Parts: sequence; C-alpha cells; structure tokens
Amino acid sequence: MRKEQLGRIILDLPPDMKKNNPRNSEGAFMQLPDGEIIFIYSRFKGNSSADYATSDLAILRSTNGGDTFAHERTVTTCEGEGGVNVMSLSLVEMNNGDIGLFYLVRTTYTLLQMFLKRSSDGGRTWSERVLCTPHEGFFVVNNDRVTRLSSGRIIIPAARHATGWNDRPDSSSEYFDSRSEVVFFYSDDDGYTWNQSADKCSIPYHSYNSAGLQEPGLIELTDGVLWAWARTDLGRQYEMFSMDNGEHWTASQPSRFTSPNSPLSMKKDTFGRIYAIWNPIPEYNGRESTGYFTGGRTPIVIAASNDNGKTFSEPVIFEDDESCGYCYCAIYFTDDKMLLSYCAGGAEESSCLAKTRLRGVQMDKLNELFYVASDTQNK
Repeated sequence: MRKEQLGRIILDLPPDMKKNNPRNSEGAFMQLPDGEIIFIYSRFKGNSSADYATSDLAILRSTNGGDTFAHERTVTTCEGEGGVNVMSLSLVEMNNGDIGLFYLVRTTYTLLQMFLKRSSDGGRTWSERVLCTPHEGFFVVNNDRVTRLSSGRIIIPAARHATGWNDRPDSSSEYFDSRSEVVFFYSDDDGYTWNQSADKCSIPYHSYNSAGLQEPGLIELTDGVLWAWARTDLGRQYEMFSMDNGEHWTASQPSRFTSPNSPLSMKKDTFGRIYAIWNPIPEYNGRESTGYFTGGRTPIVIAASNDNGKTFSEPVIFEDDESCGYCYCAIYFTDDKMLLSYCAGGAEESSCLAKTRLRGVQMDKLNELFYVASDTQNK
C-alpha cells in the first residue's frame, strides 16, 4: 500500500473539557438546493465520552462549497428527545426536497431506537419525529448509513443486540449481548411508516466470536443488487447480498476487506465508481497498544472500484499516525469534491472517538489516483 496526500483537512473538532464537551463524533453531510452544505454531528456534553453518555446533535454550515464550515448551533438535545443520548445520524433527501434527519435515541441502557425528523427550511426547524425501528430493542445504526434505493425505498441497516435482565437470584443487573445480528428496516412511503425485512443475518459459528455482525452498511449496485457488510472480530468484514430490494438476504460470508472490529464505509459517486474506506490491518497477537482506545484503527485507507464492485484498486493510505485511530467515516460527493468526516483522536484526546476531522478531496485528485486502477480493472 502506498501513502498519498488526500486533499486537505478542512476542520478538526476536538473535545473541549473547559466547555464540558468531551467528544465530537459520527456525522453526515448534505448539500441544500441553494448550494449550502450542512454537517450534523454528535456533540457530547458533561464529563464522559462513552457511547451511553449524554450528547446532542449540532450543525455546521458551509456557504463556499465545503471549503470551510462554521455557525454552530444545536439541532436537538437528548433531554428534548426523552433520552440520555442522541447520536449516529444520517441525512437523506426526502421526496419533497426536505432534509431527512435519521438519528439514534438511547432511552435506557437496553433501549436504543432510530427516529426521523424533517426540515423544510435548511435545518433551522424540524418536524415531530417518526419511529423508524418499530420494535422495542437495541438497534445500532452507524452514521451515514441510511440509504435511499433507486426504487424509492429507504432502508436502514441495523445491528440488533439482545438485551434484558440477568435472571440469577443474586443479580439485578441488565444484560447486553455483544454478539449482534443484522436486521433491515424499510419504508416505501418516504419515511412515514416502517417495516422490518423478512430475513435477519447472523454469523456462522456465532459462539466462537464475541462480536457477531456489528455496525452494518449497504450500497445498491448498478444491477439493483444490494451489497451489505458488517464488521466482525474475525479479522475481516463479512458480506451479504439481496436480489429483491432488501427483503431476503444471502448468508453472511467473509469479504475481501480485512479489518479489526472497525466499520467499513462505501459510497458510489454520480458516475458509478464505488469508494471504500476502512482500516485494513486486523487485530493480532502482539500488535502494540497505546494505553488508550484506538481499536487498532490505523491506518485508514481508500480504494475504488470501476466495475460495480467486482475488483478494487490497491488501497491508498491517507492517515497512518500510530498514536491515533480513524473510524466512522461519512462520505459525500459535491460537483467537484468528496467530503469526508471521520473520528481522528489520539494521545491528546485519550480516545480515537473524541475528535472528528473533516477532509475535502477534489474529484480531479481522485480521478488521478484511480484512473490507472480503472484501466487495469477493465482489461
């Protein structure tokens, strides 16, 4: 793998304990009809940066094509949502042009559900929320994962963790199974009502791992096939396919993407090229630990496919500081650039999850990097 300078850093959002802001993470972009670009992310507050700690959603705006972002304000608070935490959002354009904001609300340790709000004024005011995961449960949905298919269906890939109460006579503690299965929720009426797909996906030999299938994502290929994936603790991402708009799925199987237990992100640009961003080095016995959480999430690489996912180019490293971790990447395309956001914390933040970085890459640079790969793949 070679290393390249991939565009430029637009903005870092480090934590600021002086302002009771221990973590900024997991966001998503959207360009509005007037050209303005918004970025909404999870802004934690208080003293803890844990996933279950208190957090709100905050918005930044760019009026110059994503070259700079500013004008922060709060979109919604965990108190206003009746939960202890709101995070991990996706942004989807609705049929009437509204912004669709999909986000998780953690109500208790064992109840985590996704909701949808709409905005018709560029994210300044929002509608009442709609529940998108209609069954009670603990459903993990990563940021920038909710997808609208060519059919108009909106689909949410979720990891369902079994939860409850320990039933031992001497215990009153809550139970949480780290081994999750993948379920899919969908709407065919632009997000007003939701159903669950018929199939669920689990990993073979489930008892021999402690992660199951976690943090799934999906893209629609040019032939209409849906390609889903999920992280595991088995050294690589596992993949699943649907040929009927997400109702039924193949059994999960190992994919070509090696990784630690860290999420993979993939998106198609307007020309059909698929970009994949992930951490390619699995956890292994003897890999050095930093003493704070990075999850083995370095380096982070990008690769591209010009043949509908059949083959990918050689990965290109664009961040590789061994004291940091890079993960939870959002990918968005404007007319002239790719916008990325991802966690990029390190020693100063004491966790890879505490700081978010925004990066911009000109499409000309991407075409330069992956043009040779395109020629090679098509021979």
